[in-house]
Parts: sequence; C-alpha cells; structure tokens
Amino acid sequence: MANSNAQVRLVEVSAKSSQIVYPKTTQVKHIDTYFGTEIDDVYHWLEDDKSKETEEWVKAQNVVTNDYLGKIPFRNELKEKMTKLWNYEKISAPFVEGNYTYYYKNNGLQNQSVLYRQDKKGVEQVFLDPNTFSKDGTTSLDNVSFSKDGSLVAYSISESGSDWRKVIFLDVITMKKKTDILIDVKFSGLSWKGNEGIYYSSYDKPKGSELSAKTEQHKLYFHKLGTIQKTDKVIFGDKEKYRYVTGTVSEDNNYLTISAANSTSGNELFIQDLKNPKGTLVKINEGFDYDVDVIDNVGSKIFLLTNYDAPNKKVVAFDMSNPSPNKWEDVISETQNVLSVSTGSGYIFANYLRDAVSYVLQYNYDGKLVSQIELPGVGTVSGFSGKKEDKILYYSFTNYITPGSIYSYIPGRQISDLYRRPKIEFNSDDYITKQVFYNSKDGTRVPMIITYKKGLDLNGKNPTILYGYGGFNISITPSFGIANAIWLQNNGILAVANIRGGGEYGKKWHDMGTKMEKQNVFDDFIAAAEYLFKEKYTSSDYLALKGGSNGGLLVGAVMTQRPDLARVALPAVGVLDMLRYHTFTAGAGWAYDYGTAEESKEMFQYLLKYSPVHNVKKGVQYPATLITTGDHDDRVVPAHSFKFAAQLQEAQKGDFPTLIRIDVKSGHGAGKSTAATIQENADIQAFTLFNMGIQRLPRY
Repeated sequence: MANSNAQVRLVEVSAKSSQIVYPKTTQVKHIDTYFGTEIDDVYHWLEDDKSKETEEWVKAQNVVTNDYLGKIPFRNELKEKMTKLWNYEKISAPFVEGNYTYYYKNNGLQNQSVLYRQDKKGVEQVFLDPNTFSKDGTTSLDNVSFSKDGSLVAYSISESGSDWRKVIFLDVITMKKKTDILIDVKFSGLSWKGNEGIYYSSYDKPKGSELSAKTEQHKLYFHKLGTIQKTDKVIFGDKEKYRYVTGTVSEDNNYLTISAANSTSGNELFIQDLKNPKGTLVKINEGFDYDVDVIDNVGSKIFLLTNYDAPNKKVVAFDMSNPSPNKWEDVISETQNVLSVSTGSGYIFANYLRDAVSYVLQYNYDGKLVSQIELPGVGTVSGFSGKKEDKILYYSFTNYITPGSIYSYIPGRQISDLYRRPKIEFNSDDYITKQVFYNSKDGTRVPMIITYKKGLDLNGKNPTILYGYGGFNISITPSFGIANAIWLQNNGILAVANIRGGGEYGKKWHDMGTKMEKQNVFDDFIAAAEYLFKEKYTSSDYLALKGGSNGGLLVGAVMTQRPDLARVALPAVGVLDMLRYHTFTAGAGWAYDYGTAEESKEMFQYLLKYSPVHNVKKGVQYPATLITTGDHDDRVVPAHSFKFAAQLQEAQKGDFPTLIRIDVKSGHGAGKSTAATIQENADIQAFTLFNMGIQRLPRY
C-alpha cells in the first residue's frame, strides 16, 4: 500500500430509515497517466488484497452492512420463505460411463449437489460428495471427466470459489484415489487420452497475489497417470502466447483438437492425428476473426460449428486431408436465427434461438433434416448430448415460471417423454410471462420478457427488478430461479431485457455492444426501464437495476449516467474500473468487448466517459445501492467493487444507503454453497423492498 498511515476510520452520516456509520476510506494520491491525462486513483490501495489495511476495510464494511440488513423487519421472514421453497429434491439427467449410470442429486438444502451412481442392478451409492470436502461447504466439485472406458475419473475442486483448481484421480472400480494430484489448474477442461492420462490447461503461477495478479500465457499440458505434475509435458502454448487454450480428445480417441484464443471472441484451431505416432498439429484456420469449434468427427471427416461467413453460425465439415477453410462444406446452413449444437446417438441437434427462446431441429450427419422436436412450451432447452452408441438422450426445459424439468428422447424414433419434474411448492399457473419489444434510443428493436402474478394491478407502483447483461456474446434465455420465484410470490415484477452485446441475434448483435459501441448496451437498458414506466408496470420509485459481472458494469454505468432512473441499484461482482480491468488476472482477455485504456487515446477517453468508478460525482443522489462481491473472486477481482463503494460513500447526497456486502471464502459465484446463496438472495431482496418503502411482506 502506498501510504502506511492509510487506515479505516468511521464517520457518521444519515441514511433513510436508520442511522448508518460508514467506514470512511482514506484517500491516497496515486497518479496513472494515459495519453497525457493524469488520473488520480485515490483508492488504488484497495487493490492490494493481501494487505492488512484492505482486510480491516472489508471487515468494517461488512459490520456496517450486516447491521443495516439486520434492522430490516422482514429479512428473516424472507430468508425463511426462501429456504422453504428451496427445499425440494433436485436431480440431474443421468449419463452412462462404463458399467455405471451417474447423476447429480441434492436433497434440497445440501450445500453442494452429490454425484451418485447406480450399477446395472440398480443399486445406488454416493460416488462423490463435495459436502465432505470442507466443513463449511466452501469447497465445490467442478469438472468431472471419465476415461474412455469409464474405469477412471479425474475431477477438479474449487476452494473458496477461486478459479484455481486442484485435480484428483480416482479408480472407479475400487474407489481408491490415485497418488496423482494436480494443483494450480485454471480455466481448464480435463480430457482423457484413453486410460493413459489427461490433457489440461493452466498458467504459470503468477508473482504476487494468486487472486489478483495478471495471468497471460495459457498452456496445454499432458499428465501421464502415475507420474508427478512437475514432469508433465507442455503440449501447446510454450512458444506462441495465447490467453485461453483448451485441448479435447475426440470421442473415438483418434484426434486431439486445440482451441487457442487471446480474447473471448475468435479462436485458432489445431488438430492432431493421435493414430499417427509421428502426427503433428495441423493449423486449421488463421487469426481470430471468427469462432471455430469442433463438434464431432466421423473417421477423418471433421464437423465444426462456426460463424465464419455466417454471423448466426452454421455447421460445416471437411476432411483432414484438406482442411483449408475454402474447402469447408456446409452441413447445416446459416439461418436468420442463432445456432448452437449438440450431438448424440449419431445425430446433430440444432438448437436455435428465435427472439431468445429455443426451438430444436434434429439432423443426420449428412445435413438431412430428420424432424423438428416438439418442446413442452416456450422457454429454454438444453441437452440432447451423449455418445454415439446412446439410444436415449435427455434434455431439460425451463422458463421464468417453470422449474427445470427433464425429458427423455429416443432419436431413432423421435419420441419424447417427461423423465422427471421437480416437486416444488410453486404454481406456475398463477403467473404470466410474456415477451414484449421496445425501441432503444437509436430505434433498435429490443426484446424483453416480463413476468408477474396474474391479477396484479399495473398501476406504476409494483416493485420491479430489471435484469440485464449485454456482453460477451452471451444470450440471456428464460430460466427458473428460486430467488426470482420468491420475488414473484411477493408481488414483484421480473423484467429481463435482451440488450445488445449479448448473443441473442448473433455476432452482429454482439458487436453492436462492444468497444466504442458499448453505450448502446446502456441505452438499451435505460430504454427498457422507460418502457416499464410508460406501460405502468412500475415507476422509478419502485425499480431496481440488477446485473452481475459484465451486468454489474451495466448497472454501475446506468446508475451513474441516470441516477434518477431507479430507486435501487444492485451491481454484483461487477467490472467497474474500466481503466484498469485488464491489469488483473485474465482481464486482458475481455478486450474484444471493452477495448483497453492503453490501446489508443480515443479508446481511453471512451472508457473514461462511462467507467463507473470514474463517474461518481459529489453532490448527486444515487439510488440505494447494495454492491455484492466475494473476497476470493479471481475472475472480476473485488477491488472493482471496493473502489466503487468507496467512491459512492464519499459522494452520495441525501439519505439513500450505499453499502457493500462482501462474502468471505467466496468467488465469482460458481460453487457457492446453498446456505450462502439463500442468505445473499434474501439480503438483496430485503434491501430492495425496504428501500422501496415496503414494511412487510404480503401473505400468500
């Protein structure tokens, strides 16, 4: 830390409904210069996650936040209702590996779901129980990968929510762990080469803090079973530098495919013939202008999903004897709707998005349409994946009022049946979910799905959460969430806007929300709120803006640009310092979406104009704000949230609270325990309703 005298001290300020004593964060001069412009980053010292001062600041902030939340009269009631609704059995679709059928199950309130298996006689046993990995439920099971014959498994675990993983090997038959243990594995698949060993990816251990130091060079390794990690061979990435490298062995064990990228969009593809002892990696495409993903192979014929000359994606094929892109042949041509694919039982399943909802077509590998699959309703479908020899596949269906249900599907006969529907105390028939379209600032037509209880009076006074993401080509599709269900039961409205920057309408929709077009994302979100006001769903006094990660940036930017738009702002694990995001962990890989402050004067000025940390102004009344983050978030480091909270607490005019809730032993969100998830969601909704003037929950 720059100044050893910097410390946390308390100063009393007023807040609506109660007196809040905020931690007053010391300002320390720290100048960064961009193209001749000096930026004084006075809370730069909060980037040091290993310092005693930062630790004390986190503790002080949590004391204040917990004290405030503890005084909300219905906080505990809300938690009890959420816990009760959460408490139902959840079981995944089954999958076969070797002589066993595996599935995940959670009895309702277990902190982590348990991986079970059944033998051919139907005898069930626990296979992996992550609830036994740690006493407090903060160690989670991540990737599970079985060898080709199903006799061995490699699985990775995450501790305290970190993206750094540990990999453990197990003999499936004897249930005895192998002596092999891999550490410091990050952003990695686990792909077996026969029973010989696995391909995995990681970075060199960074200097400084493992949770915040920059990681740039991703490498693919091969670990041979029975050896120690330090002897693992680097397969790819030691000569040319890539930020993201993934290696995958084909189902027939004949090919190794390597995807190499420097950002979250665009990749180069390499394929090696594993049958040939002298086989070398063949580069399939050059540069990062488009995405190329192997979906399967039939002999030497390789099938790809790509947006090469197809912004909405298509399936192409080529023979390894002549893999040049100008020799690729269309198998499933591009349509006006965005395509994703899965394979199983010898078929290709084309899952299309039409205005952010699913429809699925089944194809042969020669591109002949077999059938359109009749789905249970309007919503989101995932699954239809399996091995070529599988006779039955499974898929899940969900939307905002339908808990995820699993269906079986026999591809050879095109027969679909309900396999498992959860038993939950939520009646979907009591709610309406509908899609609307509105025009953004520049006239762009944007879809939004609005969900609420039947009979609700649309009088402009309904507590409403407006959720958005708008980035990284990620499509936000309808899905059921228990926390959202509680919000709806409490007469709240949920509105989800499919704004630009996402993938709902393909690469063009994504690109219209990137770099110096990023303002489109914020304008789309603002226009969504104004539509809700115009149609009397809600008003600014009853609106909450919500988003996480890139969506946290969305909330931070909109609340600083339009502080009058909403009563409550809920930025979670947000990218909030746009001048320095690329200096932490793998943040430089986000430059396709954001650009960086160092690449040009114009890009620096554009980022500075909307960066939430740099656009908090003294004397402005910002919404009641609850920032949420985790102290072990090494994806979007918590310093973003720390600095934004400090700026807001210093600048806020009026009596709306500006608080930060920092989960300890928690990361970006994946693997968070059930108990922690329930408490966090209860706190967020209690804060939101309380600051909309709600004093008690409705009875139902």
